[in-house]
Amino acid sequence: MDEGQRIAMIARVLSAERTDDAGIELGIGDDAAVLAAPYARGRIVWTIDEQVEGVHFRREFLSWRDVGWRSFMAAASDIAAMGAAPWCALSALVLPDDVADAALEQMVRGQGEAAAAIHAPVVGGNLSRGLVQGTLSITTTLLGTCERAVLRRGARPGDKLWIVGHVGLAAAGLRTLERRLDSEGPLAVAVAAWRAPQALIAEGRAMAAVAHAAVDVSDGLARDAGHLAEASGVCIALQEASLLEDDALVAASVAIGESALDLALGGGEDYALLASSSVTIPGFRCIGEVREGSGLVLRDARGAERPLPASGYDHFASR
Repeated sequence: MDEGQRIAMIARVLSAERTDDAGIELGIGDDAAVLAAPYARGRIVWTIDEQVEGVHFRREFLSWRDVGWRSFMAAASDIAAMGAAPWCALSALVLPDDVADAALEQMVRGQGEAAAAIHAPVVGGNLSRGLVQGTLSITTTLLGTCERAVLRRGARPGDKLWIVGHVGLAAAGLRTLERRLDSEGPLAVAVAAWRAPQALIAEGRAMAAVAHAAVDVSDGLARDAGHLAEASGVCIALQEASLLEDDALVAASVAIGESALDLALGGGEDYALLASSSVTIPGFRCIGEVREGSGLVLRDARGAERPLPASGYDHFASR
């Protein structure tokens, strides 16, 4: 297909997946989308996320639908962490010559299914040819709305630290694929966690009423907890025993022969939500506390504490 035919196909597929057009006056088909702000005195939150082949994913481990789905959910998790409701999205695709038309359609279907799952239709974007063979890039811009955005800054000494979702499980799934292990039993759960993450939108909305600060866990728990501590000017103490209460993570770690604690602290792409609050957050579990000071510490089962480096994924770290 030529460019016009590809754009027409994308518009057809994504229009079929649309389930909620609230506030969308004009979607795909013009120079830009037209939106009507749904809140007179609310807030619009706006994020952008790029998934680059060879950096964020490898085609050999994913179906084309998976590529589309996970690229969209990565952006959606940022909206969830702000306590916002997704509204609509833009998608920019850079396609190398080796992406066939059928593959493109399946990838767009994955995007559309993810958009429909969180009620945030794709209303426009851009399509471009890539000059580097085998390097695909998907950029998702997502808008959400809320009454009050939950920020990374705002955690207070005396707060408890709460989490919802798995941490470390997606990393175990990626290790499974890289080592060509049999993805059965606990490893099937881990592989699914990496291939098809789910942005925790409802949990983020529920959190918004009581959370003082929040962040999504995409680069590893230690790194993202470090972001929250730094932004809030506090110390965060994580409880080792609480991190090992995840039966799915522990089972997967045994199957691949790695430390469940190391996976939980350093594994990325789980898209869990981490929040501080002085009261219980329904559906979340407590994994630590917020104190005066700075940085991160880890408390073991005996009560001993040690400083915790902000390990996890860094795009520009030496490799």
